[in-house]
Amino acid sequence: MYFSWERHLPTASGSELYTQDKVFTFNTVEIKVEPSFKVRNGAPMSIICHADISKSADFQLKYNFTIFKDRRLVFMTVSDTGDARYEVPVAKSSDTGDYQCTVKADKKTGSSDPVHVWVTGMTKPTLTADKRDVLEGEVVKLRCELPEEEPPLQFCFRKIKTNSTPRETCVPEPYTNFSVLEVSVEEGDNILQFDCFGRRNVKLEWEDSAHSNKTLVTVREPFIKPTLTTVPSSNVTEGDQIQFECSTVVVRMHDIEIILQKNKSILNSVQDKKLLRYSTVATLEDSGEYLCKVEQGGASKTTKLNVVVSELFPKPTLVASMTKLDKNKELILNCSINGFQKANFSIIRKNANGDIPLKNSQTLKMRVNVNDTGSYTCKAEVKGIVKESKPVRINVYAPVSKPTLSVAGGLPEVVLGKPLQLICHSVMGTPPKTFRFYKGDDVEKIVINDTYATFLDENIRLNDQRGYRCDARNNHSSGVKTSDILNVTVVVPVRDASLGSVPYGEVEDGSEIAFLCSVKEGSLPILFRFFKKTDNEVLLFEKIEHRDRAMWHKETMKRQDTGTYYCVASNRANVDVRSQPITISVILAAWKKGVVAALVLITIAGAGALALWWFLRKKKKAKGPSMEMSGSALAANLTSEKLARQPNDGDYYSGSGYIEDSENHMKSTDENKGPDLESAEVEYTEVEVSTLDPHRAPVQKGTETVYSEIRKANNDSMENRHSRISGHPDAT
Repeated sequence: MYFSWERHLPTASGSELYTQDKVFTFNTVEIKVEPSFKVRNGAPMSIICHADISKSADFQLKYNFTIFKDRRLVFMTVSDTGDARYEVPVAKSSDTGDYQCTVKADKKTGSSDPVHVWVTGMTKPTLTADKRDVLEGEVVKLRCELPEEEPPLQFCFRKIKTNSTPRETCVPEPYTNFSVLEVSVEEGDNILQFDCFGRRNVKLEWEDSAHSNKTLVTVREPFIKPTLTTVPSSNVTEGDQIQFECSTVVVRMHDIEIILQKNKSILNSVQDKKLLRYSTVATLEDSGEYLCKVEQGGASKTTKLNVVVSELFPKPTLVASMTKLDKNKELILNCSINGFQKANFSIIRKNANGDIPLKNSQTLKMRVNVNDTGSYTCKAEVKGIVKESKPVRINVYAPVSKPTLSVAGGLPEVVLGKPLQLICHSVMGTPPKTFRFYKGDDVEKIVINDTYATFLDENIRLNDQRGYRCDARNNHSSGVKTSDILNVTVVVPVRDASLGSVPYGEVEDGSEIAFLCSVKEGSLPILFRFFKKTDNEVLLFEKIEHRDRAMWHKETMKRQDTGTYYCVASNRANVDVRSQPITISVILAAWKKGVVAALVLITIAGAGALALWWFLRKKKKAKGPSMEMSGSALAANLTSEKLARQPNDGDYYSGSGYIEDSENHMKSTDENKGPDLESAEVEYTEVEVSTLDPHRAPVQKGTETVYSEIRKANNDSMENRHSRISGHPDAT
């Protein structure tokens, strides 16, 4: 791109010459940094923008320089030369960034590539604390500030304790150059020191400032560590009264709280008091570690004490005569304590809504029912201490009923190629029950369930005669119950439907036709449906047959019956099999063709006679009586020609045979008709008529010839017809 001034000079011919002056273009615009692209914090820095320009002549330009840092304007100037300087007397870390220069001269603009400048090092932060003397649990508020730096920044605070590693906490500050942190003073924090430092990210690298001044904070205890004791202090036995005492010394009584815990469970607590007491009757479960905690504000101190309670007597044991027994059998439950006889016993049945006491005795005898299934325990009491045995599970079983085996779909049949799902169901009996499925004498599957089980047989064969059965049993002593044998019928889907007709292809108007639909295989009965192919697929006839074919007789065919026909066969497999379509054409009957031909000949003869009469009359008027004989000869000649050409007026049937398109036709070569009747010539054409075989028409299937014959029921009204069903192997 370039810019120029154009000057117009006249020529000898009166036209103007254009000359170009003061053309210039920007070659490059670049930025330089002094002393370097990496400047130490506090050192001077210069950003120099230089524009390299090419001119067509020596002329003066005004340059507008603009310098950006991170796409924000930081410097602008106008110069007569191609250089501009942006001076930074004291570089700060905030001067770090990407610098870019833009130069404008007249209407042209040039820009440099961005250059990254890194001012290394950060100023030292300052740290202040709102308190210098605090109690344990109070909060100290710290403020760390970098007044000469620009966000985003990160401030890191350090808590320094004597003879321990400093604890560091960092806080990001995306919008300010300072940060405030609240620090809780914990138990054991006597003399604390705090400092901080700043951090920033430059080109994915962290740069840290120097550490700030150290701030000292003195910590005092608000209360002493509590004391926890028990009375008696030792030899505690189940049933003894035990008392816990927890005490402390506080500076201020306000908001003081004492808490007694065992296994994180709070046993007792007091507020605004220096002493806590807690009493209970000792049990074996009271053995363990106790915790006394004193809290005030954010301060907390704890003391732990381990207590051991000796056992007065062991837990009782419940013994059952049987844990699995039949309905109406006798059950004996006995509760005892090993090495200890003097106790109060009770036998209990566990229940979700609460325990059910059965008998306050050491032994219980009962005749059980199915409803007595459940968990039982016993309790023993000595000196007010109650202990409970482990539960014993009692299962009472009713015998299973004879199972029933059925097909999931309802009917005992399955489609060949589809899986068979069986259900074995036993109504009575206590679960769980074990079901076994048999196919013949082979065990196919074992299922454990409450009331029923299912079996999926995916190996269905056509000639598989093995029956199905199942049995069921549970833990009752009566044993196994077996179902009746289930015989399943295998339904073979219909396959390869075909359609034929007699006659095939063409049928005379008013005649009858028979359609035969058959299948290659399929379980009986079979539903056959006959359709004519139209926009709505019209159903013409349907019939259920207990054989592999069905026939439909249509006694009278009309011209509108011309069309495409097909049949659909199906059985209980619910698979519709459609035959290939056949086309039937209804043609004009032979006697109707004769009538039409006779009418045409009569019409032509009448027209010819009228024309001859008109011609002779006109000629007689013109030439007189001498022309009459000539006209009569011409008329006779024309009449002979008409009679000779009568058979060419249309196709017809010979006898009762069919007229084949390629054979039974007549040809006419009369192509010289014209208006000049006197010059007309008469031509004669031989007609060759072929006679069909009046007996049978063969149909080929592979190498085999199949003859089909359909005889009409009424032999008085019509002769026997012989025809063929094209492509149909099953016609009879």
